This record gives sequence, structure tokens and C-alpha cells, in this order.
Amino acid sequence: MAAAAAAAADASASARLIVVTHHLPLSCTLHDRGDANDVAQVPGSSIGAAGTWRLSPRHGHSALFQGIGSLRSTGDHQSDDVVHVGWIGRPLRHLHNSGQAASTAATDASTAATSGTDSGATIVPDATVPIEDVELTDDLRNDLRRSLAVHDCVPVFLSDKVALGHYEGYCKAELWPVFHYILWDNVTDGLLAESQYWADYVAMNQAFADAIANVYRPGDHIWIHDYHLLLLPSMLRARLPDANIGFFLHTPFPSSEIFRCLPKRKEILEGVLGANLIGFQTYSYARHFISSCTRVLGLESSPKGVDFRGSLVTVGIFPIGIDVDRLEAARQTTAAQERAAALRELYAGKKIIIGRDNLDHVKGVQHKLNAFEKFLALYPEWRDQVVLVQVTSPPLLENAKLEAKVSEIVSRVNRTFGSLEFAPVRYYHQHLEHEEYLALLSIADVGLITSLRDGMNTTSHEFVVCQKDKHGPLILSEFTGTAGSLSAAILVNPWDYMGVANALHEALRMPDDERLRKHQQLYNYVIGRTVQSWAASFVKDLKDAVRSPDRSDTKPFMDVPLVTSRFMSSKKRMLLFDYDGTLTPIVKIPSAALPSPELLAALEVLAVDPKNYVFIISGRDQAFLEKHLGHIRGLGLSAEHGCFIRYPEEDHWINLAEQMDLSWKPKVSEIFAYYTERTLGSFVEHKRASITWHYRLADPDYGSFQAKECQNHLEDAIISKLPVEVMVGKKNLEVRPIAINKGEIVRRLLAARSGTDFVFCVGDDRTDEDMFRALLPHPQGDALGDTTAAGARFTCTVGPTGKKTSAAWHVNTPGHVISLLGSWAGTGDTPPSPPQATIEIEE
Repeated sequence: MAAAAAAAADASASARLIVVTHHLPLSCTLHDRGDANDVAQVPGSSIGAAGTWRLSPRHGHSALFQGIGSLRSTGDHQSDDVVHVGWIGRPLRHLHNSGQAASTAATDASTAATSGTDSGATIVPDATVPIEDVELTDDLRNDLRRSLAVHDCVPVFLSDKVALGHYEGYCKAELWPVFHYILWDNVTDGLLAESQYWADYVAMNQAFADAIANVYRPGDHIWIHDYHLLLLPSMLRARLPDANIGFFLHTPFPSSEIFRCLPKRKEILEGVLGANLIGFQTYSYARHFISSCTRVLGLESSPKGVDFRGSLVTVGIFPIGIDVDRLEAARQTTAAQERAAALRELYAGKKIIIGRDNLDHVKGVQHKLNAFEKFLALYPEWRDQVVLVQVTSPPLLENAKLEAKVSEIVSRVNRTFGSLEFAPVRYYHQHLEHEEYLALLSIADVGLITSLRDGMNTTSHEFVVCQKDKHGPLILSEFTGTAGSLSAAILVNPWDYMGVANALHEALRMPDDERLRKHQQLYNYVIGRTVQSWAASFVKDLKDAVRSPDRSDTKPFMDVPLVTSRFMSSKKRMLLFDYDGTLTPIVKIPSAALPSPELLAALEVLAVDPKNYVFIISGRDQAFLEKHLGHIRGLGLSAEHGCFIRYPEEDHWINLAEQMDLSWKPKVSEIFAYYTERTLGSFVEHKRASITWHYRLADPDYGSFQAKECQNHLEDAIISKLPVEVMVGKKNLEVRPIAINKGEIVRRLLAARSGTDFVFCVGDDRTDEDMFRALLPHPQGDALGDTTAAGARFTCTVGPTGKKTSAAWHVNTPGHVISLLGSWAGTGDTPPSPPQATIEIEE
């Protein structure tokens, strides 16, 4: 253990942080060899046979890249060794010599990669054309890899088909609408295009997994970002089982009622759950994710996370911020001050309401304009006194219908409330230079944000910082991620035009002392939760996840060659198996969990072998075991967790609970009946020596709540007074005699069969832990009648490597157990091996 701890400490000390984003923070442009003298000075430029790659800052996502860049920065804390993996996007080819642009890019490219800076300036050659995927020869790709390696960046290359299909197809047409509470206009019916989009999405995630696996070193931490890479955590988990993986979602996560409309909902959730830590912007997004895991996948959960395949996947809240110091410096530049002065002169004598949004449906631009129209109608005294300056940034994919609707509303408002000398709405559909954007935020009297759904909306943070001197009020949609944090803002419902209009009137008439007080509260929050603290907080929790108790005792995948070798060489064997979840998958209706033909064939061969002593030790009742397994000659059966036993070659059952007092059963039945009446979908299973209450078909949240209430009721009314216990199973509660369990059956069998030189025991849930503990080395083993050597006992649980168990090994599914039995019996060909992650792709 000490050596393992030392090795872990060494790995942690040399560990890197692999950051994975959809795009790299650098854009790539290929210059012809004739431009080599102009671009060779760019850091990371690579002169090859076909030309030279020039790197420049990528536009957008400045908060994300700045946060990542801050992890590289040196300061009072130890900086991280960061490797950045991402798609190169669509590379460009420069058609004309542009030495000045290349020279300017030299400093900016280095700054963007090392500190995440996006100056806002567009550094693009005058004439460029996209490079087709087929034009990217191996030499060009290798040259680009060398160029990006200077900035610790690792490129992911995608074919044009996958690039188009995964982004404009699955991400934008399927995921983005659902995550923003927009359902499709057409019914999702598995059309060819939709299936192809999913295939492209899978292929893109697989390309990222390949790139990361190539650079991963043991001990590295992996941080994956956003909805483009939802399948990546599980793909990496299959290839790198011990990797420490974090995932952060920058968009909202919808309620389970919306999310469950997504056809690939299960694949998406299981993909994300490959991570150790999943981060969200707000508590509500995290709550929706946990609820979806419970309702769609039927997983156990708590506010801390989700129990996925036996391990706790932690869910945390990490609200993103902005780089306050950089923004403060930028707004104090001469260029920004001159722009601000020019804008003040342009709107002299007017109250300025500022709105700046991307032009898409969820930003609520139409709602904002309609509310402003209502404001002018309700408060005529503000006409000719107020101007709404609305700037919309063109999206990657233009929406002509939305742009036409917005222009129509602007024309109507100006026609109704304007004049030849004055227009109350100034609408600009264009990208702003960074200095002009900061100038607008600085001179505004009111900030107005009416997003219908927004992951966070850092524009609100930028407005607060730019209003440090003027203290303008902020009107903020309650549907933005920041609404829960910026409580001093005036929160509005964008669909309530009257409410927004009243909020505008309130903000414009707000006394100076109240403006100052509210702004100070907002400002203190913004400067205290910057993008740097966001990144540092997530990475700290990700690193802590390695040292969490949940990961301190991982179980290796079963050593099949070793177990098989010992099985073949032994002379007197004992094979012990649970049934549900071990030999058959867990199903919603217990009676539907029937043994497969492959399982029956293997058991029939193994049970008749005189060297073998095969027992099924189940929680099922006698009738079920008799009906489905009783015909197998030589097979031993134990029912109701050890209350009944039927030895091989015998046809009668022994009631081990016969002498026990079962007078408690009517009282327990009455309690279970009470909760069954009040929990839709639950039912009671009566057994001869135990009673089980099942709630697998009930609403997951309400069923869990009722189970806890029922457990408390039983413990108060029954358990404290009678010799019984409550077993908490998978979506069920079982009351049984306290002196009988599966472990007692194992001890009984070991004592009765002396000379056993091989014991193999497999189970999957808490009741099977009694069997595993019974097979642990015991200092008084011989005195108890157990003559089996401890080294001949092999215990295995069905579940993930991080499952908390007393078993020595694990396999992932019941299928692995059946494969092993088939290989021993000679009825199957392939023994089990650690599985690789597979994502369903429809043909």
C-alpha cells in the first residue's frame, strides 16, 4: 500500500492538465511559400514544402480561453502544465501577401494560447479561402502539429463530412434546441439525415478520444468542455479506466421532461457519466441533470451526484465569470475612452438603454423590443427622452426569418413613437470592435438583458464592471444562469412585457443612493467570482476527486486466465452465484428476468460434473427457482436470501427459518400496503420467510422518498422490537429474519464440504456482500469447519471498477459471467475481457 501511495504521489506531482474544447483557441491559415519571409516570425510558424502555417487568436469564447490560460500563468500558486486538445475548425488559405497582418499576429497568437486572451480584433488576411479536407496532406498536417505544439496545443482533424454533420447537424439541430427548451417543429422519426448526424457526432467524439489517448500519461487530469463532447467521457473511460476525467457544460441543462424528448437521451447521459466530476453553471442545471439520470436511466442519486455502475459521479456547481482586470484595463484605453466620448455626444440629452445579444431565438431580442414598445406606450413622458441601442451579432448560420421579424418590430416602434429628428430604437446588426462594445456598456444608463434561456450570460458581468463609475441599473432575465447570483439586478420575465416595461420605468427613476448600493453589491460579486477563480475551483475539485474515498479502493477486472487456470487444476470446486443482476440483467418487472439459453446450457454441464458443487443463492422465492432452474440435475438452490435451501440431487426444501417467529409478517404487510396505496407503480412480493416492497415502476424521486419514509416507519415500529432487519436493495425494501442471510448459507456449505480447493463466488448487490465477507480470510477458519485455503477463494462483483465491495474483482455485466461459465463448460467460445465503450449508430 505504501508503494502504491508513493507511486500515486509521484504521478500526481508530474501530472498535466489536458483541457479539451471543441475548437482550439487559435485559427490556422496557410500561407504560400512566397509569404514565408513575412510569416516566419510568428511563434510556432512552420515552413514546409507547401507553405507556412500562421496562427492567430480565434474569435469568441474569450471567458473560456482566458480561464484556461490563467491555469498556465505563474503567480503565488503553482501553475499547471496544460495541454490543449481541440478541433482546428476550417483552416484557411491565404491568397495574397499580407506581411503586416502576419507581423501583428505574432504577439497576439502567443498571448491567446498562453493566457486565453481574445483582444476582440479580427486578425484575418484580406483574402482567404477555406481549405478542403482532401487538400490537407500528411505533410501539411504534420507541419501544423509542429506549429501548434509550440503553444502546447494538439489538433483534432475531421473530415468535411463529419465537421458539417456533427456541428450544423447534430449539435445545432438536435442538442442545442433541446438544451434551450426548444422542441423540434417536425417529428423525430429516425430519418436518414438525422441518423447520419448522430453517426457524425459519434465519429467526432471518437476522433477526440483518439487524440487524447495518444498524448495521455498516467496521472494526467482531463477536463472536457461543453455539449459538443458529451460522449467523450465514456469513450475515454473505456480506453483509460484509471483516468481522472472532468466535464463542464456551458449551456443550460433542461428539465427531465424536456430532455427525455431527445431520442439519444440514454446514450448522452451514459456518455457524460464516464466522468468523475461533472460541473454546471447553476444549481438548477445540476438538479435537472441528476433528475434526468434518475428518471431516464433509473439510477440512484443524491444532491452530491449520481451512483453510476456502483461509483459516485460527483456533480458540482461552478459559475463562470469574466477576467475583471483585463476588462478594466481595456475600458481605460485611449481608444475605448474616445469611443465613449463620441457616443455620449451622439446621444446627448438622452437616457441610453443598451442591449447586446447574438441574433438567435433564445436571446429574446423580439421580446425586448416588444417590451420597449409597451414601455413607450405606458409611459409617454419618456418618449423622446430614451433611446434603446440594440446591437445583434450575426450568428454562424444566418436566420433570415428572425432578422426580418426583428427589423419589422424596430420599424414599427420607430414609426409609432419616433419622428424625422429622432428614432427611439437604434438597431445595429453587426460585430462590434471590442473598444466600441466597452464604450457602449460604459455610457449606458440601463442594461437590458431579456434572454429566454442562457447558460450564464457574461454580458451582465461586463456591464457591471463597465458601470463602475456610472452605477447604471441592470435589468436581467430570470432565465439566465446569472440571475440566481446577481440578486441586486432587477429580475424580469421576458414574456411579461408589462413587467419589463415597469422595470424600465423603475430603473430610469431609481435614486442615486439606491443605484450605488445595488451596483456595489453586483460589483462585489463579479470581482469575487472571476473566470480565473472558476477555472481554479474546478481543477482543484477534479484533483481532489483522485483522493476521494470513493476512488481509493478500485477493483481490477477479473483475471480470467488465472481463475480459469485454477478452475482447471482443482479437484473439488464450489461455484456460488447470485441470480438477479449476476446471471440475468436487472429488469423493471422481476418475473421477466428469465435465464438465457446460454446460461442454462452452461449450468447443465457444470452441475453434473462431479468435481463441481454449484449453488444459486438468490433472493427469489422457491417457486421461481423451481420453475426456471429446478430441472437442472446437480444444481443446488437457496431461496429468500438463505431462508430455504435445496441441496443437489434432492427434491425437497429445508426451511431454515422454520423455528423462527414469523408473527411480524402481518404487521409488515400492513405497513407495506399503506405505502403501496400511496405510491403509484409499487407492489408487494410475499415470500414464505420475508416480504419485499418494490418501487422500480414508481416515479423515481417519489419512490425513493416513500422508500425512506417506509424504512423509517419499519425501523420505529418493527425493527426495534423484533428480530428482523430491513434490507435496502435495488429499488426495493425487504424485511427478513435477522439471523439468516446469504453469508450464513456460504458458511454452512463450506463446513459441509471439506477438502474444497477452489471457491468462486459472484454477486452484484448489498445482500451479496454477506457472501463475500464470509469468504474473507478468518483466523478461526479451521475451528469453524472451513478447511478451504484462503488463496483458493475467488470473489467477484458485477459492476464498475470503483464499486464499493468486499469482492476482490469485478466484471461489468452479467454477460461476462455467462461467458466465463460457457468457456468452462465448453458451451461458449469466448471468455470475458474488459469491454471497450461502444456508442449505438443506426444504420
